[in-house]
Amino acid sequence: MFFAKDFIETAEGLIFAVVEQGLEDGKVLCFLRYVRDSSGWKKVGTEQANHLLQQRYAEYLHYSPVLDAHLHAVATGRIVKHHQPKHRLQQLMQAAQHDIVEQDLFRLCQLLEQHGLDLAQIGITGSLLIGVQNSGSDIDLVCYGRDVFHQCRAIARKLIKLGDLQALNDHDWQQSYQRRSCDLSFDDYVWHEQRKCNKAVINGRKFDLSFIDHGASPESVVYQKCEAITLRCKVIDDAHAFDYPAEFKIDHHRISSIVCFTATYTGQAVTGEMIEVSGVLEQSEQGVKRIVVGSSREAHGEYIKVVHCLS
Repeated sequence: MFFAKDFIETAEGLIFAVVEQGLEDGKVLCFLRYVRDSSGWKKVGTEQANHLLQQRYAEYLHYSPVLDAHLHAVATGRIVKHHQPKHRLQQLMQAAQHDIVEQDLFRLCQLLEQHGLDLAQIGITGSLLIGVQNSGSDIDLVCYGRDVFHQCRAIARKLIKLGDLQALNDHDWQQSYQRRSCDLSFDDYVWHEQRKCNKAVINGRKFDLSFIDHGASPESVVYQKCEAITLRCKVIDDAHAFDYPAEFKIDHHRISSIVCFTATYTGQAVTGEMIEVSGVLEQSEQGVKRIVVGSSREAHGEYIKVVHCLS
């Protein structure tokens, strides 16, 4: 089984990040992240990835009718290695030697385990998943299961109070904001992020917590994009706010929910809050309407922000 946050590698020296659970027409939906050259693996941005595939590997370009989106896809027969976060974390925890990034990961996992977390239910993604981290790399932990994720957030909150972990400082937040290049002001971005408790710092190194629902079934309903939309509405159910994709049920006479495919806006609001959302209106064949935030990888002009909070 393939899950979001897994990486898959092809014989041409390409590593793709999986973006959707399961298969579509025998292919893994993904996006190119790393390319191997004479000096090793190099990370590539969105435009560079698309250009490379258009020029040399067009077979990996893909249109998904289910997502109504252009992305990348790799047939299972073309995969030479499946990089899995859970397996990689166990491998790193059992290794005899660690570099400075792995040392911080090891210490973080020890702290989480000491406070009751089952390390068999988490994994490591990002650069550490394929061993291309550098001294400035962040740690990207993946939690498998909603309860595990919320437990991990609660432990991180406790460890910050105990002084074993630290909250992000202004410099950390500036770096995070610039990397996201989102459509919120810096102050708005930080206000929303600080409430989520899914980021912290260990030994000066930032780490993130994300969540994969490994029991979820891939969506089979086909939606078609209608138009760009901006509106204000009330969140009436945030149970899936940190899922991938995140979902917020809303109180609206025509639109049932907001679905978010970009990590910037996961966990962005809680039940009872008024929000402003800008995204793309979609409609299913059955007439169900939803707003998608993250209709493209960059999601320029798309956002969710709280305009009236509960506290």
